[in-house]
Amino acid sequence: MANITKQQQRKRRQARVRAKVSGTAARPRLNIHRTLASIYAQLIDDVEGKTLVAVHSKTVDATDVGERKGKVAVAYTVGKAIAQKAKDAGITTVVFDRGGCLFAGRVKAVADGARDGGLTF
Repeated sequence: MANITKQQQRKRRQARVRAKVSGTAARPRLNIHRTLASIYAQLIDDVEGKTLVAVHSKTVDATDVGERKGKVAVAYTVGKAIAQKAKDAGITTVVFDRGGCLFAGRVKAVADGARDGGLTF
């Protein structure tokens, strides 16, 4: 049997989630991409194939994050920023796509920030 790498396992999880989750203009998909150094969040309309709103961790400043520290604090701020941009674009409801990552740590912090910012999943 061939060994499966962590990247291949994540790609399988991502494909499984994407088979079930699709975004529309009324309810776009909140996609999360996590790297070692940063985190990206974007709202995608899969019907048109367009990104509606995007936020990168290097474009936000981590203030007012409560007990969070480090990368989790930055991820929470990214969630709040994407929620603010979504509200400005008239979007209140989204479908969450964790991108094959586990719903813990920074991914959960983005979701919490988006919920605190006013988005509903």
